[in-house]
Amino acid sequence: MLKRGSLTSTIFGLMLVLILLSSSLALYAIVNLSFSLGDSRAINASGSLRMQSYRLLLMSNSGSNIVSEKIKEFENTLKSDVLQNSLKWYSPNPLSNQYLLVIDKWQVMKAYAEAGDTRSYRDSLKDFVDTIDILVMEIELFAAYKLKLLVLSQVIGLTLMLAVAAVAVIFTRRRVVKPLQLLMDSALTISQGNFKVDMPKTDYIELTALSNALKKTASELSNLYEDLENQVAEKTLALTRTNNELNFLYDNLIMLHSDRLDYKALKSALNQLQNYENLNFLRLVIEHEDQSQDIIHASNGWPEHIKNSVCFPLQLDKVRQGYLEVISSLQLNNPLFKNFAVMLARSITIHNATEQRQQLALMEERAVIARELHDSLGQLLSFLKIQVSLLRKKLPDNCRNEEVENQIVEINDGVSFAYAQLRELLSTFRLTIKEPNLNHALEVMLDQLRSQTDIQLSLNYKLSAHLLEAKQHIHILQLTREATLNAIKHANAKHIVIDCQLSASGIINITISDDGVGVSHLKERDQHFGIGIMHERASKLNGQLSFSANTQGGTTVTLSFPPQQEPLNG
Repeated sequence: MLKRGSLTSTIFGLMLVLILLSSSLALYAIVNLSFSLGDSRAINASGSLRMQSYRLLLMSNSGSNIVSEKIKEFENTLKSDVLQNSLKWYSPNPLSNQYLLVIDKWQVMKAYAEAGDTRSYRDSLKDFVDTIDILVMEIELFAAYKLKLLVLSQVIGLTLMLAVAAVAVIFTRRRVVKPLQLLMDSALTISQGNFKVDMPKTDYIELTALSNALKKTASELSNLYEDLENQVAEKTLALTRTNNELNFLYDNLIMLHSDRLDYKALKSALNQLQNYENLNFLRLVIEHEDQSQDIIHASNGWPEHIKNSVCFPLQLDKVRQGYLEVISSLQLNNPLFKNFAVMLARSITIHNATEQRQQLALMEERAVIARELHDSLGQLLSFLKIQVSLLRKKLPDNCRNEEVENQIVEINDGVSFAYAQLRELLSTFRLTIKEPNLNHALEVMLDQLRSQTDIQLSLNYKLSAHLLEAKQHIHILQLTREATLNAIKHANAKHIVIDCQLSASGIINITISDDGVGVSHLKERDQHFGIGIMHERASKLNGQLSFSANTQGGTTVTLSFPPQQEPLNG
């Protein structure tokens, strides 16, 4: 059959025409705009010449130096690059002539100004300003003319593009869409099981090749259809089991992601796996970065003497989260256990990532507040200190007396005190960490304080990461920092120990102990050093804050509050 040609070549030709038209429009717009870049500045500069002419008249009696400066300023504006464009080749003759006329008349006005002939300058000023007004009008007319050309070119170009696009749509509808619709009808017939179909005829190579391929495919499908029916029956049994396993995994995945990932959710998932596979024993071991482990047993518990157990690692993206350990008298379905382990690893990873994002978001929010305080209040207080100093130096002697001096001293002391309080607040808000981990955050905080004191600061951290929510970290961190700072400043201690651990009753205890002077100084520090704020932070943790004396001297500050969930190992 005779072919007209390639469909892609025809479509490419139409697209090329559209591209050339659009490129030409864009190129003309760029050229037009490049010649119009200085129009607004030229109008402003020419308009400013009028104001400078009047100013020169006012300054004519103020001395030769001022007049010379104003004349120089006027000439700089008159000979600026934006006004010099009026003499370019593309500028209309009326604009160029008017600009030269302004220059000629300026030479006369300049002579009057330099000679100090104020009367002649004033008499000639109105005519000179009128000449400048005409120059401004010519510049505006030229700018409007260029804009009209740009609009006209865009209208013509868009009209041509719409015409080409209409031709392309009509062509595509007749030569491409209709044959493709016939091919789709044939494909639909094949999908319904009828493989004997007539393919549409077309004048283009691509559509003809597609028709032949579809016809050949229909013939091959007819041969394979009978073989596939036999294979389907064989796969149905395997798919049924796989489907049951997928439903099991899906139900557990929904359960693990529907609410917080805690001990009860993980134990429920393990119990379902144990019942589904008739396992003897099953447990989950979660490994943390600090080498600690959390162990969750299924309902049957775990034997003291392990025999013939099989471990499936909880690993995602080469990061090991722990392992799933199984003891069974039956043959294990390894793919199911591997998928279950991957599902647990993904759930734990998502849970950890969520906690990290929340913690990082909180730290970023406080860093933003610190930057805003520093950029606003910090600079304002520094400015006020400078202003007070300048006020003291510039105050006339006849205004100085003891009462005024005292007021200035009080203002300066108040600003200095406010600035010191602001720096203390910024130090608290700028506690930043590289990882969303409370243990690391406390170490960073102590490293900052160690550079400010000779007191030995120690940290004993024994808390699992899952016990604390991200929003609790900042309250614990700032409360601990406040208590440590109080001990550094007022306890006269040599050692300060921060201890973080979980009690036998399931309550988190964080203690800050020192070997200083004791608790007798707490009342006088209650308001000034924010002990009330410390109590408020403890209440936000649903906990309590207490102060007690050590038996060997010193003070212990204790923060007690419940964890976000029960320990994983019971």
